[in-house]
Amino acid sequence: MKTRAQVSAGLGSLLSLWFLLIPVSAAFAQDDVGQAAGLAFLGAFMMVFVVIGLGMYVYVALALSTIAKKTKTENPWMAWIPIVNIILMLNIAKKPLWWIVLCLIPFVNIVIFIIVWMGIAEARGKPNWWGILMIVPFINLIVPGYLAWAD
Repeated sequence: MKTRAQVSAGLGSLLSLWFLLIPVSAAFAQDDVGQAAGLAFLGAFMMVFVVIGLGMYVYVALALSTIAKKTKTENPWMAWIPIVNIILMLNIAKKPLWWIVLCLIPFVNIVIFIIVWMGIAEARGKPNWWGILMIVPFINLIVPGYLAWAD
C-alpha cells in the first residue's frame, strides 16, 4: 500500500513539473525576429534616458557656470567637470573645501548639498529656502535655472 502511494505521488510530481515546464519552454523558444525587436526596443529606451541625462547635465553645468560668473567666483569652467563641480559649488557657497569628504558619505551628502545650495542662493541674493527646494522632485530642476538667470 505504501509503495502504491509513493508511486502515485512521484507520478503526480512528474506531471506537475511537465505542465510547469511546457509554458516556460515555449517562452524561451522565441524566434530571432522577436528577440531582435526586444533588443531594439530596449536600446531605444536606454537611448532616451541617455539623451535626457545629458540634457540635464548640460543644463545644470550651464546654470552653475552662470552662477559662478555672476558671483565672481574664479574658474567657472569647473562646472563642466564631474566631481570638480562640487568644489566650485563649495567656493560659491563659501564653505570649507573639506566638505567634499562629507559629500561622499551616504545620507550626510543630502544634508550637505542642501546647505551648499542654501549658501549658493544667499550668494546670489535670493532667500536661502531656495536651497531647501532642492530636495523636492521636479522643483529641483527649476532651482539652478532660477538662481542662474533670475535677476
